[in-house]
Amino acid sequence: MLLKGVRYKEKEQILGNALIRAKPLTERDSFTGSAPAPFVGRFGYPFVNVGILAPPQHDEEAWRYDAPRHWGNTNTSIREVVDYRTRMVNSRFTSNVKQPDKMVEIAQDVAMAAKPVDIDVSLEKKPSLNITTDQWIAPMGPQAKLKKLTLTSNPNIPTKVQKYFDDTDALASEAVIDLYKHSVDENALSRMLSVGVFGKKRKLVPTRWSITATDDILANNFLEKAREQEIGECEAHFGNYLGNYYLVMFLPERWSYELFEMYIKPGILEFSTDYEEYEGRKKYAETCAGGYYTVRMSLAEHMMKNKRQNTALVLRFITDEYVLPVGVWVTRESVRKTLTNKPIKFGSKELMLTYAKHLAKKKFGVDITPILQKSKILKRRTLAEFLQ
Repeated sequence: MLLKGVRYKEKEQILGNALIRAKPLTERDSFTGSAPAPFVGRFGYPFVNVGILAPPQHDEEAWRYDAPRHWGNTNTSIREVVDYRTRMVNSRFTSNVKQPDKMVEIAQDVAMAAKPVDIDVSLEKKPSLNITTDQWIAPMGPQAKLKKLTLTSNPNIPTKVQKYFDDTDALASEAVIDLYKHSVDENALSRMLSVGVFGKKRKLVPTRWSITATDDILANNFLEKAREQEIGECEAHFGNYLGNYYLVMFLPERWSYELFEMYIKPGILEFSTDYEEYEGRKKYAETCAGGYYTVRMSLAEHMMKNKRQNTALVLRFITDEYVLPVGVWVTRESVRKTLTNKPIKFGSKELMLTYAKHLAKKKFGVDITPILQKSKILKRRTLAEFLQ
């Protein structure tokens, strides 16, 4: 209980300090800033809020305020993520998803630009001081309704991105896959997808939906290649980021995937789970939702790069070190980090599962036997086992 109290105090301290830092952002109803990203809400669909996120001044480093992969690579803390995000004002307007407002064109320029774009912002009134955190989206700072929005610098749009913006015959999935190959990361791609930059039928897509769509498109592309590869060894990777611990167990079988997300509390083992067989899923993974797709994308990318395919049984241990939810990107980056750690190899599936039980008990004080007993992947029998 003492530890829980300490964590709660840490959470309140992070939010309190962020509110103090964000207060100066609420003192003006107009500013010039450097916008790194748009944001599309989901409430009121098909009439949604479209926001332009920007600090209220020119800032060459504003790209850091919306850079999940960079945050993961540099071990950025929860406190730092909240600090980055609350330096920006969310200047928003309402638009029909299929009949975009004129200001959506500026949102598209912001999304496509290789670096933050300078904008002039006039608001209907001074921003309201609030900080929102969410398991899906990175934290948001002060916000206000837009009155007028103009570009004050020319957006630096990469040639490849401009090509797909101009090509109304190309599929959105084609654009996402090709641009990823040309070093446009998944966060930038989901931003573009959310404001209708790609595809034959272009429309606004809520940001939380565009994140999952991007992960799904990329994972399907990686898996198409991975399924052609040889089956890999029996091995486990363990790692963590921001209090999200992952144990990734690769079984020597063709592709399938199961995720268990566990909430570690004294005397309680709560969990969510979803899975897919070799052919993939046809229905949305309702239980684990976006985290299912971020993890799947990281796994598929890893297998494609290593020219191997495996069945993946993934256990996520969510601890009270994760004092604030800062977005679904955390799950993607946590698994990427985990997969860079040296694997432990095992002579059999049984030995690996024994290791998993010991690890969970020693590290988190939980017995995961009931979890493993519910695993659909572990319940099925391989051909080799059947013939024994």
